Amino acid sequence: MTSTGLSKSTGTSASNDGRTPALVHRAWLIALVAGATIVAAAAFAAMPGLLMDPLHTEYDWSRGSIGLAASVNMIVYGLIAPFAAALMDRFGIRRIALVALATVIAGAGLTTVITDSWQLTLYWGFLVGAGTGSLAMTFAATIANNWFVERRGLVIGALTGASAFGQLVFLPALAWIIEQQGWRPAIVTLALTAFVMMLLVALILRDHPADVGHRPYGAASFVAKPRTEQGAARRTIRVLRDSVRSRQFWLLAGTFAVCGATTNGIMWTHFVPAAQDHGMAVTVAAGLVSAIGVFSLVGTIVSGWLTDRFDPRGLLVAYYLGRAVLLAGLPALFGPNAGSALVAFVVVFGLLDVATVPPTILLCRRVFGADGAIVFGWVNAIHQVGAGSMAVFGGFTRDVTGGYGPVWLMAAALCAVAAVLALRIARGGAEPEDGVTATRTTGQDNDDERTRV
Repeated sequence: MTSTGLSKSTGTSASNDGRTPALVHRAWLIALVAGATIVAAAAFAAMPGLLMDPLHTEYDWSRGSIGLAASVNMIVYGLIAPFAAALMDRFGIRRIALVALATVIAGAGLTTVITDSWQLTLYWGFLVGAGTGSLAMTFAATIANNWFVERRGLVIGALTGASAFGQLVFLPALAWIIEQQGWRPAIVTLALTAFVMMLLVALILRDHPADVGHRPYGAASFVAKPRTEQGAARRTIRVLRDSVRSRQFWLLAGTFAVCGATTNGIMWTHFVPAAQDHGMAVTVAAGLVSAIGVFSLVGTIVSGWLTDRFDPRGLLVAYYLGRAVLLAGLPALFGPNAGSALVAFVVVFGLLDVATVPPTILLCRRVFGADGAIVFGWVNAIHQVGAGSMAVFGGFTRDVTGGYGPVWLMAAALCAVAAVLALRIARGGAEPEDGVTATRTTGQDNDDERTRV
């Protein structure tokens, strides 16, 4: 069925019943609400670094045990993502987003009444991790795949950049609340924010353009809503079983695990306490992490634009090499004040921070076709395993050695390895058209063809 309306080049869309097209395509409103939801969920990711010292002081827990809770959060965050992608295909984006936000609110509320470290691991690690993991990169990829044909790389870049922007918006305020009022009011603030987002999601978010009689942004014709596939969990496991037979999966997962280790695992969890070790005030350190968030938003949008135009593999090589150089030099930049060199680090690292996401998502879709979003969910799960491993390693290294120096150097070495792995990733085929079932390219039989560069 072909809808009437403006040409594909304009990007606006008419409904399939011939109504006059809106000046602004509804896809952009959906992307805006999705971005705001990701911002709210991402704010929770900034908390472990701010909670490290308050919990250590109040309960005399080791930094390693607090880091363990942060690690569980990151791993659950990653492992839930592929199932969330399949559940969104099965039950709809809006329903799963509402359940995820409710889970986040429950976990945050229970965290305010903890008395033992295992409770922190359960409430913050499992509940908040599961909720926020359902509203992360696979959520962004599903929104972009359903609602956009043109500008998909740009939208993915903007939505994944919203994660860093969430830390930008909330981190300085959360640091101030913790310093002035304590850590519990800061968590309550986040829970209230998640509740507001539940209302917006319920009122505005829709699963597919066909639900409101529109075609995807940039589509030449109306696209029917895909048939609901039964057995979301079975499909997710099947995609994993098929994709792990491919060397390409492990190359993508390996590079993205390093991405997680050198961002969520070390920067978001240990940068603030590492800066405090050198005499820097917590609010100043939080402000620097927030500034990384500012430039992460810029960097990921630019990366999405570049991904639409250049070989995503070359972009990954450049990003990881740049990150390696920055992390190797970071220990020499710390001090009681934020000098110009540290500010320069923040700017450049921010530009590279989330820039790896659009090329990785696009490569997953090109290599694995219609299963690309779920495959990326599993790749993202390994990203979070890398993040969680580094969070634990950083905490125990600080407890044992009294400093973070070895952690930064290991992170730099891992980035250099990721750059080498990125060179081995196949280019992949053309992206499948929306509404057309692409040939699945997972499995060992097709691996030789996909690995030709």
